[in-house]
Amino acid sequence: MIGRHISEKLKYYLTKYPLVTLTGPRQSGKSTLLREVFTGYKYLSFEDPDVLMMAKEDPRLFLNQHNGNCIFDEVQRFPEMFSWLQSHVDKVNKEGLYILSGSHNFLLMEKISQTLAGRTAILKLLPFSKVELYNEEIGISSLDELLFTGFYPRIYDKRLKPDEFYPFYIQTYVERDVRQLVNISDVSKFIKFIKLCAGRIGHLLNLSSLSNECGISQPTANAWLSILESSYIIYLLKPYHKNYNKRLVKTPKLYFFDIGLACSLLGINSSEQLYSHFLRGSLFENLIIVEYIKSCFNQAKEPNIYFWRDNTGNEVDLLIEKDSQLFAYEIKSGSTYNPEFFKNLKFWERITGNSQNLAVIYGGEKNMETKNGSLISWNSWCI
Repeated sequence: MIGRHISEKLKYYLTKYPLVTLTGPRQSGKSTLLREVFTGYKYLSFEDPDVLMMAKEDPRLFLNQHNGNCIFDEVQRFPEMFSWLQSHVDKVNKEGLYILSGSHNFLLMEKISQTLAGRTAILKLLPFSKVELYNEEIGISSLDELLFTGFYPRIYDKRLKPDEFYPFYIQTYVERDVRQLVNISDVSKFIKFIKLCAGRIGHLLNLSSLSNECGISQPTANAWLSILESSYIIYLLKPYHKNYNKRLVKTPKLYFFDIGLACSLLGINSSEQLYSHFLRGSLFENLIIVEYIKSCFNQAKEPNIYFWRDNTGNEVDLLIEKDSQLFAYEIKSGSTYNPEFFKNLKFWERITGNSQNLAVIYGGEKNMETKNGSLISWNSWCI
């Protein structure tokens, strides 16, 4: 198994809370991680009809029979279990009793907030990070190959081609996950909606345009976006809130949690196709932003990240609030240094008076210091 950086945090919080909850997208490796790392815990999946039936028939007996050191996977399939867990862990009053896991973040978090608040640590596992692959010496021949392949574990474990994995992933996701959250009469329209989102990577979210092009109402488009967010398909990057005497854009920008999935939805069939693709820059920007999100999640932290854009189009791609400081980054897919890379950062420096913590992340292989500022290679980002 490829080592997951989140493992140490999972172990740590099991010494502090009676419950630890691990959520994340379907097939991000949650079950494999928990079974491989926590070998002293019994694994029970609520997708197993027998397990689900026993839990439903007599929840108290079920918990008495599995009184600690258990992993309950996809536990949100039996929502009433959360109330039983609350009373049970309060009675036992011991750390590290159970690990809960699930892919339906919306359903899982709703029940946790209702019944288990204060009793569980909540961690999020996304597909592999770039550094996790590199630590295992899994070779990626080029940036475009990484963009095309994405990071889902099954691709690497079973040596699948991306076009053998992602179409089935989307089909399974819609059939098993989405239909449990909302009644969708026309599945093909929902899939079209996801593909339209992929075509807007790195763009300001425009609900009106999305709904019109898909042939649905704006409330429906908004509801579908919420589903895609809660199931870790898309990520909405919020605009930075401080004004700096400028009229600012207040709309979020749209990204995908996995870049390979986005490429598949865009109909990209090979890494070579990416070289001249009109969205290559946006896909690269997506990669850089999500790799930072992964590094935060793996440390059990929420990423304090934003973009900044005024109403005349001046923009900074990524702002990170960390240790009471603000770090500003431009993201450029070009592999050769160009002084124009720093144009927006120079504007940011003028209006904020902040000449520190400014850098460009680019598609080249070397970190460099230029007269305009620091260049960070994509290979060095989040390592």
